Amino acid sequence: MSRPSDFAHANIDEVVEALTLPEAIDLVAGVGFWHTASVPRLKVPAIKVSDGPNGVRGNRFHDATPAKAIPCATALGSTFDPELINTVAAKLLASEAKLRAASVLLAPTVNIQRSPLGGRSFESFSEDPHLSGTIAAAYVNGLQKEGIAACIKHFVANDQEDDRNGCSSEVSPRALREIYLMPFMLAQKYAKPWAYMTAYNKVNGLHVSENPFLLTEVLRNQWKSDALIMSDWFGTVSISDSLNAGLDLEMPGVNKFRSQYHTSWSVFVRKTTAETVKKRARKTLELVQKCAKGAPEILDGDGEERSNENEEDTRLMESLAAQTIVLLKNNENILPLQANALKKVAIIGGNAKANVLSGGGSASLKPSFLVNPFNGIKAALGSGVEILYTEGAQTFKTLPGFEREVTTADGRMGFDAKWYSTDDCGEPLADPVATTLIESSTVFIANTAPESLTPKWILKMSGTLKPREKDGRYNFGCFSGGRTKLYIDDNLVVDNWTTQKWNNSFFGNGTEEERGEYTLKAGVSHKISMVFSNVRGPQKGEDLADVISGLPALQYGAAPILDPDAEIEKAVALAKEAEVAVLVVGLNADWETEGYDRTDLKLPGRTDELIKRVAQVNPKTVVITQSGSAIEMPWVDDVAAILHSWYLGNVTGTAIADVLFGKINPCAKLPLTFPKRLEDTPSYGHFGSQNGRVWYAEDLFVGYKHYVKTSKPTLFSFGHGLSYSSFKFSDLKVSAPTGDELEFCATVKVTNTGAVAGSEIVQIYVTPCSTTQLTHPVRSLRGFGKARDLKPGDSVDVEVKLNKYALSYWCTVESRWKIEKGTYSVIVGSSAESVDLQEEITVPKETYWDGL
Repeated sequence: MSRPSDFAHANIDEVVEALTLPEAIDLVAGVGFWHTASVPRLKVPAIKVSDGPNGVRGNRFHDATPAKAIPCATALGSTFDPELINTVAAKLLASEAKLRAASVLLAPTVNIQRSPLGGRSFESFSEDPHLSGTIAAAYVNGLQKEGIAACIKHFVANDQEDDRNGCSSEVSPRALREIYLMPFMLAQKYAKPWAYMTAYNKVNGLHVSENPFLLTEVLRNQWKSDALIMSDWFGTVSISDSLNAGLDLEMPGVNKFRSQYHTSWSVFVRKTTAETVKKRARKTLELVQKCAKGAPEILDGDGEERSNENEEDTRLMESLAAQTIVLLKNNENILPLQANALKKVAIIGGNAKANVLSGGGSASLKPSFLVNPFNGIKAALGSGVEILYTEGAQTFKTLPGFEREVTTADGRMGFDAKWYSTDDCGEPLADPVATTLIESSTVFIANTAPESLTPKWILKMSGTLKPREKDGRYNFGCFSGGRTKLYIDDNLVVDNWTTQKWNNSFFGNGTEEERGEYTLKAGVSHKISMVFSNVRGPQKGEDLADVISGLPALQYGAAPILDPDAEIEKAVALAKEAEVAVLVVGLNADWETEGYDRTDLKLPGRTDELIKRVAQVNPKTVVITQSGSAIEMPWVDDVAAILHSWYLGNVTGTAIADVLFGKINPCAKLPLTFPKRLEDTPSYGHFGSQNGRVWYAEDLFVGYKHYVKTSKPTLFSFGHGLSYSSFKFSDLKVSAPTGDELEFCATVKVTNTGAVAGSEIVQIYVTPCSTTQLTHPVRSLRGFGKARDLKPGDSVDVEVKLNKYALSYWCTVESRWKIEKGTYSVIVGSSAESVDLQEEITVPKETYWDGL
């Protein structure tokens, strides 16, 4: 009896030859949201893909299988540690993919953090292409050595969210090659991803999904990639043009361009050919075969999604998360705090008790567990320390979810949900089609509604809101891809049904949040219910209604109504009373998310005022910030210490506490520049879409390359990161470039001159040949290494290998890579803005090269 994994031994040439045109058409488009097509006649199995990059969600959004969430990509970039990332990809992500029955992980994301405003910046590793590509290669290798396909994304120049489907990224040839293609190029050279995902946007006027220069000339011909190329979800914009350009697989298989009728018609009228369709189908077959060879147990399994929590994985997650936290400031060595020496600590801030797991959008998942900062710090302090807490300033954009405070009729957490088909008038039929449990505040239904529902349907959710400790007035809210009403004790509190105002929620398919107030009584169990329809309501000022929503979804939340002045005064009073004030502040998945970009770099609400006021009364004020990209810090000079903790996943609170109290000595470095203000960023004034075009006017000078060139002061520079110890660099030695790859080594001695053991990153920058007449960045990161776990007084030589990539630039005249004859400076820096050591090397002759 044959098994699906037997396709590992199939002769692809024979299978392609045997394909009928309809079968080939099936293989060039997905099935449903997450699968490729099978061809039973030829024993071709389907494979499943799943979203990443900071975990493996599986094929459901709102009722997803509980999963491990690792730190976001900028956090991974801050480690400057490919070895660690390789281990995490292999031991955590690959095993999670197998538990979800997914053969392909849609990750890593290697777009450049061109601006910290980018809504998905947290999904990308860095503003620097070398760091991004090196970490990406380690990530890809870790997955693929365990048999899980990496689908590297988003190819290319998808560096903003607003107007992402239609805007054109206008990029010069040099910037395209040296900045935006470079991370993909490095990943291809050192890891060979099995799949690529195209970006939504255009590049220089043509959508990437139908761009033959990028897909065929660069990826296939120059880089010799044999990977499958798939579209981003709903990112295919044509039939024959995308097929002819080299797009192998349209995803998903919902409302697809590549239907049997349209694709066969395109062949019939000679817009494309049957040979081209089969050529694209071959790539799907090749990917299926790689997956069958790599992890046959997935294809031969039952397809069920599972979770597996174990102590070993949790310890690895905690170690990883702690190693991503960047110590930005530490006046008078106030950190690490000594828990056994403290009697009273104030924990303040809107993020302290918030469940901030990740940024929003397709990177989101349902965590198997979550430790928030407050609980992590509380556990580390122990029972002998008095903890004073207040929120201080509310910082949410939309009201935070309260699903953990609701119980079903049989006592489970969440809502009883009943799904109803409707009659011709849109009224629910008497009996529900299905009854399920909903235990998430974000109910992104997409492909998970019961199949037997009518096209228009109703969802009714009911539960009991747990008793409160005291009476209080609360704001309740919801927004929808569809329409919703929220009731408490049978009183209509929120009406997002009668009229609506649409905005960019749910990938542009949702409404603005509607809110209403209600008083909750202490000791009273309140009945709460919601009614949701997948039919849009009329927008405000219009009569339009009854338009079926493409991606039905709703999100609900609640928060106490506080007096903001009184709350800040309370925080000040608690901070004054405490020995140490720990502020936990930052952003969340509402502020940083797929679907739209940020408009500024400020912390939400009155957070900045809160920090300043607390610091005025407590000189031992420690600020812990959470965000996936840069934020402004107008209070930076007022506080004693700052830890930047990114989005850390399940173990957020534990990892923060480990660094705060010195269990882990921080060694992470910023993978992006923190500017003093938005106006200082290199893309300021030309970041967003202008009549459908995004002008990459900063050209090569992205991130730190801009700040070094202009000597513009920064808040914290790229590569900055402190330790509880101190280190000295010395004895830099640089070998001469040799061989076809012009390989050379930079070796530097690292000495721990502090009082505690720690690790330090060696950053190697190269200044281009001084004889060139072209404009180049003053210096560029070209390599890095790590001195691990050095004891006080110990030294170690760190060797960083470099090659032609460290010396090359893209020659637009020749359309090739060029290495100038002359002298280059090799620099050791503790950040991009510092020169600690410097040596020169000589390249004796001019060289051109192609490919990788």
